[in-house]
Amino acid sequence: MSSRAKINVTTLAAMIGAALSAPAGAEEVEDLASMVSKGKASVNVRYRYEWVDQDGIANDAKASTARSRLTLNSAVYKGFSFLAEFDDVSYVGDDDFNSTTNGKTQYPVVADPEGTEVNQAWVKYAFSDASGTYGRQRILHGSQRFVGGVAWRQNEQTYDGFRALWQGPAGLKLDYAYVYNVNRIFGPDDGAQPANWHGANNLARLDWKIAENHSLAAYYYGLDIDLIEGYSPNVSANNSSDTFGVEYSGKLGPVTAKAAYATQSDAGESQLTYDADYYFLEGGMKIAGVTGVVGYEVLGAGDGVGFKTPLATLHKFQGWADKFLVTPGDGVEDLYVGVNGALGPVKLGAFYHDFKASDSSADFGSEIDLVATWPVNKLLNLQLKYAEFSTDDSSRYTDTSKVWMTVMLKL
Repeated sequence: MSSRAKINVTTLAAMIGAALSAPAGAEEVEDLASMVSKGKASVNVRYRYEWVDQDGIANDAKASTARSRLTLNSAVYKGFSFLAEFDDVSYVGDDDFNSTTNGKTQYPVVADPEGTEVNQAWVKYAFSDASGTYGRQRILHGSQRFVGGVAWRQNEQTYDGFRALWQGPAGLKLDYAYVYNVNRIFGPDDGAQPANWHGANNLARLDWKIAENHSLAAYYYGLDIDLIEGYSPNVSANNSSDTFGVEYSGKLGPVTAKAAYATQSDAGESQLTYDADYYFLEGGMKIAGVTGVVGYEVLGAGDGVGFKTPLATLHKFQGWADKFLVTPGDGVEDLYVGVNGALGPVKLGAFYHDFKASDSSADFGSEIDLVATWPVNKLLNLQLKYAEFSTDDSSRYTDTSKVWMTVMLKL
């Protein structure tokens, strides 16, 4: 563990929590003092052990980390409320892995750097069917395929800026955010990747519930990320793009269906010139408590540049081994099947992926993903997870095995 001074979030939470009540939700109060005294405090501690065996790297990664989170949420006074949230990520034992900041490149990457930072700090004003939030905040759009929080990693991705939400008639919902800084999972300190992306980013999504169990969405993501001195443009400004897309989600009896299309081009300070498309189709059916799913997702390419989703919760897509965090220059097709069910209180899932290039004849490989999650009670959650990627293109990808054991405690 680093010798630098840190906030002990768990201890701090215990002291503040004793001074604050914890109602079920934010309530309206009549004075500023009650806004604080009738707020709520919560503590969330997540321990994870992550093991990675990756061909081409002599040592296996053994990452034992703990994230402690303290959240303070006020009551509501004349439409105003505020939230402050602090995260601390610490190593439990030795850091035998490449965190992207510790310089241990003899190990595979486990992108969980240690450090303490403000995860969220915002003030909100809500009235009628609309609200506005300013500050550092969590922004999750839809499935998080384009804009998400990457909550799987110990240091969550959050956004500095202004966000406006409007719930309109006829099932309409508008979500717009202007973001001038992205607090990335690689922070709080710069390392192999920059901890922050500054820029002028516009994130807009319109959802429309067209009928019971059927919805449409349209979105525009205009990313203009600043060039960062000392880093390749590929990890900063070259992620700037304009993306326009639509998606559908529906359910008819036991059958679910999802579809999406998006088109993207370079923008802002990007040094790239390209146009690329995105396609997605997925169908599912639940029978006797078991849900089966089959899907086909294509991140295309243009002029040797793959379709980019730099703000996505990438771990949710294209396999848990995270081999395609950056879309290859000839694109990627992901054909997958999976099943979800339960054995007593334990939730189970199994998935198979087949990966190929979308703009060439390359066959990248396949992956098997398995997960078992046991919600012991409202306070304790246990999870065991496994990913096995087998390459068919050893010039670009390597066989990789990963195992995660996670313990989540909420107070």
